[in-house]
Amino acid sequence: MNKNFDRLYELVPVVYRERDAQQGYPLRALLQVIAEQVNVVEADIAQLYENWFIETCQDWVVPYIGDLIGYRLVHEAGEPGDINTAQGSALNKILIPRREVSNTIRYRRRKGTLALLEQLANDVAGWPARVVEFYKRLGWTQHLNHQRLDRGRTIDLHNGNALDLINGPLDTLAHSVDVRRVNLRHNTGRYNIPDVGLFVWRMKTYSVSQTPAYCLEEIGPHCYTFSVLGNDTPLYTHAEPEIEPTHIAEELNLPLPIRRRAFEERANENGVAYAMADSKYYGEGKSLAIWALDWPHENAKQPIPASAIIPADLSDWQYRPPLNYVAVDPVLGRIVFPPSQSPEKNVRVSYFYGFSSDIGGGEYDRPLIRPPAFTIYRVGARQTFKSIKDALLQWRKDSPENAVIEITDSGVYVEQIEISFNEKQKSLHICAANRTRPVIRLLDWQTDRPDSLTVILGPGNRFTLDGLLITGRGVHIRGEQSKTGDDDNSKADDIEHCAARVTIRHSTLVPGWGLYSDCQPKRPAKPSLELFNVRAQVTIEHSIIGSIQVNEDEVTSDPIPIRVSDSILDATSPEREAIGAPGCPMAHAVLTFARCTVLGQVQVHAIELAENTIFTGAIKVARRQIGCLRFCYVAPNSRTPRRYECQPDLAEQAIEADLRESFKSPSDLTDTQKQAEIAAAQQRERDRVRPQFNSTRYGKPTYCQLSNSCAEEITRGANDEAELGVFHDLFQPQREANLRARLDEYTPAGMEAGIIYVS
Repeated sequence: MNKNFDRLYELVPVVYRERDAQQGYPLRALLQVIAEQVNVVEADIAQLYENWFIETCQDWVVPYIGDLIGYRLVHEAGEPGDINTAQGSALNKILIPRREVSNTIRYRRRKGTLALLEQLANDVAGWPARVVEFYKRLGWTQHLNHQRLDRGRTIDLHNGNALDLINGPLDTLAHSVDVRRVNLRHNTGRYNIPDVGLFVWRMKTYSVSQTPAYCLEEIGPHCYTFSVLGNDTPLYTHAEPEIEPTHIAEELNLPLPIRRRAFEERANENGVAYAMADSKYYGEGKSLAIWALDWPHENAKQPIPASAIIPADLSDWQYRPPLNYVAVDPVLGRIVFPPSQSPEKNVRVSYFYGFSSDIGGGEYDRPLIRPPAFTIYRVGARQTFKSIKDALLQWRKDSPENAVIEITDSGVYVEQIEISFNEKQKSLHICAANRTRPVIRLLDWQTDRPDSLTVILGPGNRFTLDGLLITGRGVHIRGEQSKTGDDDNSKADDIEHCAARVTIRHSTLVPGWGLYSDCQPKRPAKPSLELFNVRAQVTIEHSIIGSIQVNEDEVTSDPIPIRVSDSILDATSPEREAIGAPGCPMAHAVLTFARCTVLGQVQVHAIELAENTIFTGAIKVARRQIGCLRFCYVAPNSRTPRRYECQPDLAEQAIEADLRESFKSPSDLTDTQKQAEIAAAQQRERDRVRPQFNSTRYGKPTYCQLSNSCAEEITRGANDEAELGVFHDLFQPQREANLRARLDEYTPAGMEAGIIYVS
């Protein structure tokens, strides 16, 4: 589309343009207004043409194209949302997947084929999958004239690789018949003649490129972890796409944690025992790689070649590799060099880790939000500025109104950072470039004062952290000291207009400041974010942060607004404060939560709104008249504003109504006994609907992921029937319902298909 607003003016003869210039360009101004509307009409006509095709049409057109080819909606997955809202549009993309509509006719032609079920999982639910016909896994007596040696083999105890895969999607051993149905949600059966299992992976894999490894000096200078935080983390396969649509996924095609035996590919007899001559997992551009400059000698080939890698079990750090070799444990994410050949220069690694969603920062595609006009300072190994501190010094010298400090690599920056604004400076963004994950490591530099990342904000200042991982200390934000002193009228100021703004997007402020090898926090009681007398509106989006402490003057200022969405607040224990104030019963703040998981207690002045959120700890608010909680899980013994459709309230009310209805029939129970029975039943319901997580420790791949045994009131408890908590926008229940319906439609006749979650 031509967006040139002078396109009509350029068609006017030169003589008229000269006369127009002499009169101050009135004709040009008129034609620019007309050209703007012409552009709008042309764009609308172009979009009408694109809406004829499923590949280019707008999202709202997808259901109409689907209706033309007889695409059937799955109402069990929920009803479509409002296309005019962001949440409704995101829901509709899951309920009516564009890829499925575009491939519907192709699916019908391939109906009944096995590989089609894998493609359905990818197109309908967006989950990688492997399909297994369980009758091929049954132990049965074969005819001597028609032997199938690859089916149903009995266990060979010498074959450790086969033993690793028992009961998984890649199992090749023989099993006895299991008559339970494979499509049951709980107590699922597997090994029966008509059963087909669709193993799906909900976990995503994320890359970390050319980042420093962490040296565990307390163990030895030759011991490293892939994780920059020093914790054990399983390394994941960089899944290779399948070439043929009829191909059944194998281990390298799936986002699996790398097994030690799969990683171990023995060399020939001339090689060192257990060293790899070549590898499907190790190497530049593969699942993992290690760089150690000038190791084991100067001008050594980099990355370290696969022939120098020894797969090993490094659970106790006792194994010592021979000279010129490196031991790697992919299950724990550990590296060991020979003690006499410890690297003298930086050790860098590339690898893949697993997590559920695009939050907390990482090398994934995320939108970059910038001010309208800004000065940019780029930091990185190949940039003008090598450190954040150098960029900040130049920023203070130039004093631009709006500035962006962009970190262009996934390195680790060990620095002292103190930021203050002058009168000319209005906003500062410290952000990671798209698809990078830089780390800011704060150390204990000073003995007489804290070493947090300190930011001093004045009225109207804007500060943003975007795409960063901050460890070692927290972030301390305080208000600028008033030069004239506070007066009684300052309380009446409108905080929405005169206050500063703090935004944390797609970032991680490590809960507990750091991690031990087992992902236990090093400083579990320390806050990740401190707000000290700052008149600011705080916004947290798609982030993982530890506890928040608010230290505000309750006499001279209004409560500060804190808005949290699609994030995890982790106090490292349900008994600790996720949001609170040091030495005070309540934090002087007004909160807004949307689609969050809060691990810990919340003690604040008021909650304006909370929706689709899980609160594992008790909530205590000072002003219950303000605000509302809707479609949330609220821990028992909480003091909250009014609630709507919250758990476990609904479950308690339902069981009480059922019991009181049953008590209407003649009974020997006294009123006291009836009340005791109701109280016991309500307690059982509270225990049943309590959220269950696969892990509540940051650093684990399943961090804050709801367990498969979690109650349906939680897994489908949101206002749009999605799950409560931070992973609401994944719409897992809708994906599952859609996929189950399609499996029933395309499964071969006479067979039953079931979904089995691997991660």
